[in-house]
Amino acid sequence: MKKVRIRDIAEIKNGSTPSTKVRDNYDGNIIWITPKDLSKQNHRFIFRGEKTITQKGYNSCSTTLIPKGSILLSSRAPIGLLAIADVECCTNQGFKNLILNKEKIDNKWFYYYLKLRINEIEALGSGTTFKELSKTNLENFEIDIPDLQTQSAIARVLSSFDDKIELNNTMNKELENLARTIYEYWFVQNADEKWERKKIGEIAETGSGGTPLTSNKEYYENGNIPWINSNELNFGYILDTKNFITQKGLNNSSAKLFPANSILIALYGATAGKVSLLTFQATTNQAICAIMPTSHAHKYYLKFYLSNLYKYFNRVSSGSARDNLSQELIRNLEITLPDTAILEKFNKTVSPIFEQIIKNSQENAELSQLRDFLLPLLMNGQVKISNNNKNINNKHTDDTD
Repeated sequence: MKKVRIRDIAEIKNGSTPSTKVRDNYDGNIIWITPKDLSKQNHRFIFRGEKTITQKGYNSCSTTLIPKGSILLSSRAPIGLLAIADVECCTNQGFKNLILNKEKIDNKWFYYYLKLRINEIEALGSGTTFKELSKTNLENFEIDIPDLQTQSAIARVLSSFDDKIELNNTMNKELENLARTIYEYWFVQNADEKWERKKIGEIAETGSGGTPLTSNKEYYENGNIPWINSNELNFGYILDTKNFITQKGLNNSSAKLFPANSILIALYGATAGKVSLLTFQATTNQAICAIMPTSHAHKYYLKFYLSNLYKYFNRVSSGSARDNLSQELIRNLEITLPDTAILEKFNKTVSPIFEQIIKNSQENAELSQLRDFLLPLLMNGQVKISNNNKNINNKHTDDTD
C-alpha cells in the first residue's frame, strides 16, 4: 500500500450550468449530468442525464467535457453520490469530477474505494446554507493504494457482484414491462363497456400510517417491525426496508400493520402518486395510503390501474389543501372492474412474472450484502485475491501456506 493524495492520481474538474433563460442552450447533443440524475439510478455507470445542452450552452458557461471512465462525485446537495462516466459528458456545478491517471489508478477500484470512505469525504464539506465539498479539500484527501494489478483484481471481484445485480435489475425492468403490456392489452386496448364501475372503498379496505415520536428512542432502538416511508415507493414493489419501529412505537402512534400484498400510494412529498406493491407485513408513515383488496384477484389489476393514474395523483397532491391526495379521495375513486374470472386468469398469467422479479430482487439483496462485507476487507488488505484471480483468501491463512 502506498499513501498518496487524490491530486497525485487525478485531475479534478468542476461543472457549470448554462443559463436556463436561453432556450438555445438546451436540447443539444452534449450529455449534461446533475446530482438529480445520479440519485435516480441504481448502477455504477451513467451514460445520459435528464437534460442535454448545445454547443452554444457549453460555450456559455465554465463546464468541462469529462472523458469516459472518469468518476463523477456530487459535491453538494448532497455530497457523495458517485458514478463512472460511461460516455464523454459534462456536469453542472454540483460535482467534482475526477479525471484519473490510468497508469496509477483503476477507475472501478477507485469507485469502490470512494464508496468505502464516502462518509469521510462528506465530512470535508463546509458552508452555512448547505455543505459543499471544495476542490482543495478533495485534492488533499489522503488515500492508500495498492499496485495497479492488485487494484484491477479487487475491482474484478467487486464488479462481479454488481454486474449480476445490474443484470437482475435490467431483467426486472423487462419483466415488469412485460406484465404491464399484458395488462394494457387485456384491460385497456380490449376494455369492455359491460364491465362495472366501483369505488375503491367497495372492493378494498384502506388505511394510513403514522410516525412514532422520533425523540423517543424506545420507539425505534432494536425495533423489529418494518416501517415504510414514502420515499421507498420509487419502485413498483417493496421487498425490504432499513427502517424499523418497536412494539411500543406501534402502540403509541397512529402507525398500523398492513398485510403483505397491500398496495401503497404516496400521498404527498417527492414521491406523491407513486404506487408500490408491499410484499411483506409492515407499517408505514402518515404520507402513505394502504389499499388492501378484499379479493386476491384484484391485487395485480389494482396495482397497474392505480399506477396508470400517477399523473392524476401527482397533480391532485400538489393542489390546494382541500383537494390534496388523501385516503378519503382514494376510497371514493371510481374504477372500471372486469369480472372475477378474467381477473383470476390475469393473476395466473402475471404471477410467475412477479415471482421472478421478487426472486431476482432477493438475490440482489444477498449479493449486495456480500459485496459490502467484502469491500472493506479487500480494501484494507485483510483479504486478498489469489494469484490466479479466481479465489479470495484470508490474508493470514494465505501467508502461512
